[in-house]
Amino acid sequence: MDTLQAMRAFVSVAETGSFTAAAKQLNTTVAQVSRGVSGLETRLRARLLNRTTRRIALTEAGERYLLRCEQILAYVEDAEAEAGDAHARPAGRLRVHSMTGIGQHYVIRAIAEYRKQFPEVSVDLTMANRVPDLLDEGYDVAVVVATELPDSGLVSRRIGKTYSILCASPDYLASRGQPKVLADLAEHDCLRLLSPVMSLDKWLFDGPYGQEMIALAPSPFQVNVGDGMTEAIRCGMGIGVLPVYSAIAGLRDGSLVRVLPHYRMQRLNVYALYPSRQYLDAKIKTWVEFLHDRLPTALEADEEIVSRGCDGNGKARATDGVKGA
Repeated sequence: MDTLQAMRAFVSVAETGSFTAAAKQLNTTVAQVSRGVSGLETRLRARLLNRTTRRIALTEAGERYLLRCEQILAYVEDAEAEAGDAHARPAGRLRVHSMTGIGQHYVIRAIAEYRKQFPEVSVDLTMANRVPDLLDEGYDVAVVVATELPDSGLVSRRIGKTYSILCASPDYLASRGQPKVLADLAEHDCLRLLSPVMSLDKWLFDGPYGQEMIALAPSPFQVNVGDGMTEAIRCGMGIGVLPVYSAIAGLRDGSLVRVLPHYRMQRLNVYALYPSRQYLDAKIKTWVEFLHDRLPTALEADEEIVSRGCDGNGKARATDGVKGA
């Protein structure tokens, strides 16, 4: 019998005045209750109960120990109730990690909507273009963009899908020409986006002829954040790859033009990663469910905007060589 069980046995004997009654109360045997109390006395090197054939009485040490045991067991019961409630009621601090682009464009907005439903949950969000170690770094959930995930022992749930497209500025295309086929990209300045989900030296496309790959020549510019690439393209530095959510504003206001619109980069999955399915905390469960319910709709709406190549008024923009893929 462990120490807490032995404490419960001792308190029950003290309250009922009988080893038999205590055993019945704890749904165990008289012998186990007796061993538990004797084990405490041996560990403490003090007699807790005076026993006769007719009655049981607390010693002075037993009275002091009883008070402490009652306090300790009350704390344990409170802790168990609080932990059990965590599986039923979303509350407390939720630590979320997200890749930067998906975080800026979707996760922050999702957090705002989530907290309207669950105001007792506070959220710590960290954004970086990497897959964190959830256990070592203490995150509850990570939002990750990848073609597929390595076997990590974590629970993964796909919560959406997305892709990237090629964009350039109208001024760049006016001076350098509009690529008509993938091979034409060899004659252009191709800007590189440093990404954990994209090769630095080649671009893999899904297009009318299936998957096609092109190798990239040395680039005049590279950056590690999607919104940084957006600005570089707007400035006319060349043709670059943008996630659909980073391209939308520029396509709407005309500062960006979609290049080779019948092609898009390989589709990527958006995953929620968390440590375990067993005894899942309510705030983690509801957050993952919230993302699963809301994120696909937001991603699909943005893909529809990009595929149409619309301007700010929602009308298809008649740019030379550019139409919806």
